[in-house]
Amino acid sequence: MKTLTRKEFIEQVGIGAAVLFVAACAGSCKKTAQGPSSVNFTIDVSTGNLATNGGFLVQNGVVVARTSSGSFIAVAATCTHQGGTLNYSSGSNQFVCPLHGAIFSSTGAAVSGPTSTAVQKYNTTLTGNSLRVYS
Repeated sequence: MKTLTRKEFIEQVGIGAAVLFVAACAGSCKKTAQGPSSVNFTIDVSTGNLATNGGFLVQNGVVVARTSSGSFIAVAATCTHQGGTLNYSSGSNQFVCPLHGAIFSSTGAAVSGPTSTAVQKYNTTLTGNSLRVYS
């Protein structure tokens, strides 16, 4: 059995630590947020941000937006790149991550930026002033 020198021991420990770090980082350094899986809530759209075209809000992990034409869309609020909270840009009808500039379409598809993974889209139904957002 070979005896390790101090230098060889430190090198071996360093390599082992690096391998463990890379393995752990591979699963968690790049976030791929899927969004809430079970969504079912109602919002009163007669007041607040959703009362006017172009407004949006984040509720229960979902970005709900009122387009410039007055329809409602909803996607997961968390960017699939590194977990930033998405904003809605009514001028382009897209969701934008303020952290690194990822852009998602009104259907949740990745349009540009550092991610190619879409965000989850949710259904919306308007009855009177009550907007239901659901999976």
